[in-house]
Amino acid sequence: MNFDLKTMDLRAAAAEKCDQLVVLVGQDFVAGTDPLSALIGEAIKHKDFDPKPGKLLSFYQSVGIAARRVLFAGIGLGDARGVRQALAGAAAAFRSPGTKRVAICFAAEANAAAVSAAVQGAAHVSYVYTLTKPKGEASSLSRVVVGVGEPTAVAQAFASSVAVALGVELAREWGNRPANHATPRMLADAAKALAKQPGIACKVMGPAEVSRLKMGAFLAVARGSEEPLRFIELRYTGAARSQAPVVLVGKGITFDTGGISIKPAPEMDEMKFDMCGAASVLGVFRALAQLQPAINVVGLIPACENMPDGRSVKPGDVVTSMSGQTIEVLNTDAEGRLVLCDALCYGMRHKPAAIVDIATLTGACVIALGGVRSGLFASDDALAQAMLAAGEGAGDLAWRLPLDDEYAEGLKSSFADLANVAGRPAGSITAAKFLQSFVGEVPWAHLDIAGTAWKNGAAKGATGRPVGLLVNWLLARAQPEAASAENVPRGRAKKAPRPARTAKISGT
Repeated sequence: MNFDLKTMDLRAAAAEKCDQLVVLVGQDFVAGTDPLSALIGEAIKHKDFDPKPGKLLSFYQSVGIAARRVLFAGIGLGDARGVRQALAGAAAAFRSPGTKRVAICFAAEANAAAVSAAVQGAAHVSYVYTLTKPKGEASSLSRVVVGVGEPTAVAQAFASSVAVALGVELAREWGNRPANHATPRMLADAAKALAKQPGIACKVMGPAEVSRLKMGAFLAVARGSEEPLRFIELRYTGAARSQAPVVLVGKGITFDTGGISIKPAPEMDEMKFDMCGAASVLGVFRALAQLQPAINVVGLIPACENMPDGRSVKPGDVVTSMSGQTIEVLNTDAEGRLVLCDALCYGMRHKPAAIVDIATLTGACVIALGGVRSGLFASDDALAQAMLAAGEGAGDLAWRLPLDDEYAEGLKSSFADLANVAGRPAGSITAAKFLQSFVGEVPWAHLDIAGTAWKNGAAKGATGRPVGLLVNWLLARAQPEAASAENVPRGRAKKAPRPARTAKISGT
């Protein structure tokens, strides 16, 4: 799907030829003399339409309007949140059969944050998973035109949001795939495909290479599966090679049975989403390839299955991590931290400016924060604040949780340097403390996305979070002085983002 940015007021919108025109109307709307203004004004006057977020009114083949269908969507104050709500409510308009071209027009001047929300909201509602649904109906939507009064003022935000949409869709697609269609080898192939993009390189290691690196914790988790592990290393080079990179580590458990500490059967199918941290790293690199910011980034994905087998690691086993620290495995269902600790240790070899891991790590974080905010842990206050601000700007929210040293007391073991679990109390915090043992003094952050990486129920599916947060944060680091008040990121001037008018949204 392509996105275009176009000069378009309501008078021009009435002449825009498309299958669906979506007009975003704020609560301060003032009617003009053009056909659309007159319609909106009359609808509000007679209380047939309310410009509150999520309120809708539709028309078909209206006189004086070129669009086949017209939808008024309320956006309240006109902020990013209101725009997201409006487009979420208008999902059916984007997915309607035969809808190939949609125009989105703001009834009043829109700021950068609102335009970003419009792009990402449209991309989100138009995504349809079809890989393993041969009878499923793929989206026919091929182009979305976003109309604003002054495109120059929002062009950078538009380009960044298109890139984020690319990354989010890629992350959603891989998160949604069943485990037999998203094996470690398939994830590695997806990473290799990304290496065809400018500025990106990929290296994939198998069991032999991982064994030589002495990643005993990662190897222990993978032992019970017939699917061979893969350790994926992506590199984006957008700055001088002398500049220290940021390292992103994504948990890539492509299916998690819990191992010997096996999970209960209900909802175990959702454990295909246990690689959403890895999927988010793939998504970030897709966005980086689009925007070409002045920053160096390394992405690490330890990918394997966690299965029960005669060779599986057992509760009470002691394994030796790449760092040399020994770990008593008290619960084999706490496997994510075992693969991450070795990947974090490997990431330290790059002498990073900061290191961030992203993982569907603990059910405790779901209980604490639900599906609204991801859990954020950080060893550095400035890093924490920057990531929280990036999440606010992207509408991809996080909440910082503590890392007091006292929380590590439960990780003490009589038989190893540390245990992999510390009991039920503060489970997300003790998991973070375990990971912190492997990063030294480098600024480090951990995003627990167990509650935000996917939705269950009737709308079951991957969300693509926290791609938006991570991309915003990386772009702000690349050129912090250029970040706007809305925390909308900008790329470096020497390598401007590719023209958004030709940007294609393709997650597969």
